[in-house]
Amino acid sequence: MTYFDESYWTQRYCQGTTGWDIGYPSSPLVQYLDQIEDKKIRILIPGAGNGHEVAYAFKKGFSDVHLLDISEIPLTNFSKAYPDFPKKNIHHQDFFEHQGSYDLILEQTFFCALHPSQREDYCQKMKQLLKPKGTLAGVLFSKDFERQGPPFGGNVEEYQKLFSQYFVIKKLEPCYNSIPPRSGSELFIEFENQ
Repeated sequence: MTYFDESYWTQRYCQGTTGWDIGYPSSPLVQYLDQIEDKKIRILIPGAGNGHEVAYAFKKGFSDVHLLDISEIPLTNFSKAYPDFPKKNIHHQDFFEHQGSYDLILEQTFFCALHPSQREDYCQKMKQLLKPKGTLAGVLFSKDFERQGPPFGGNVEEYQKLFSQYFVIKKLEPCYNSIPPRSGSELFIEFENQ
């Protein structure tokens, strides 16, 4: 199994080869967060990198938002940029080793960073981290990439087959509010933990 470890991702940050980082919170996640009224829910954003969506949620009044990344570099950057953000909510850790219980987990370029051989493990771990009736929401790529990933792509049929074994699929549909470079190549997901 090909596994992209901490040194791999840290090297990407050091080299500045971070194409997934658009420099601001992505519009699908912003609009999703904007329609949530309960600001006390517990939120995790795994593979959060520089934490643009975390910062957005925190500024919007979500008091229990957590960011997790396997590389320390973006987490250090985030801490410097947002000194008021609670340190206990910053997790320098492998996602698969993280323990917790969340109402909402946001998916933003994390699933596509994992080797496809880890997708079942991803689903099992998400199921474990989500509270009953908790939600996994965000975006997945609906395309195949020409070169060997990461990122790794996929399609609706693959995702339907995979995720329906673990979650109630509320939404799995073309994303209408992607950022322009990703327009037409993303799916918006909303899955409920059973």
